[in-house]
Amino acid sequence: MINIDCYAYSNNLRTVHPVEKSLFAMSTMVVCLTSTTVITPLIVLAFMAGGIIIRAGIPIRVFLNLMFVPLSFLFISVLTIAFSISTNPSGFWLAQTIKGLTIGIHYPDLITAIHLFLKSLGAVSCLYFLALTTPITEIITVLHKMKVPVIITELMVLIYRFIFVFMETATTIRRAQSSRLGYVSMKSSYRSLSRLFTSLLGKVFVKSQELYNAMAARCYTGEIKVLTKKYPISFRNYILIIVFELPLILLNLLGRS
Repeated sequence: MINIDCYAYSNNLRTVHPVEKSLFAMSTMVVCLTSTTVITPLIVLAFMAGGIIIRAGIPIRVFLNLMFVPLSFLFISVLTIAFSISTNPSGFWLAQTIKGLTIGIHYPDLITAIHLFLKSLGAVSCLYFLALTTPITEIITVLHKMKVPVIITELMVLIYRFIFVFMETATTIRRAQSSRLGYVSMKSSYRSLSRLFTSLLGKVFVKSQELYNAMAARCYTGEIKVLTKKYPISFRNYILIIVFELPLILLNLLGRS
């Protein structure tokens, strides 16, 4: 198991009811995504970081490493929104004209880009809170209670498990290549990387067959069934969720007005 799965089974919030954690994470994510002010995403990001690091006991290094994963995608998206190219230099807040083309930033576009960036980080932190504190089997149980079709939840389980298989296989191949100086130069790195992808396809296909055979040996009939633990319902947690969500909703409404 990678770190996310390990922490999901061993964090300080492990004994909290999965419905409560799911409700908190999903409702906060919806409030964050529908926010019209930059304050709400900042509050969500701060509270989720505190919940993950302080309350759940996840090391801050793990949280920061996970948050760095979507930053490259978000950064590129934000740049395409913030920067504009035009033949008309008027209306730019900051601009540079090169051979008749003006490349610059409009102030409203900059605010939109910053807002989108913070909303995305806040939503990602909500998902990380759920992933780092709740095992996938308990999330599937919550989805079953919500009457989500079985085919969707089974695809989720298989894709989730195959992420681990994919990463483990790729890491093993790359470690073997590195021990044979496969990445000692730029030319050898490209060659080793192409061979890694080529061999990865075949090995993952073999792993998928082994996984299906293992499931068939355990009487798999088209539905993955897992044992679920019963957790006590805490009305205090529901009250805390309401107390946390209501000010954020009011803040969004004030931002719209």
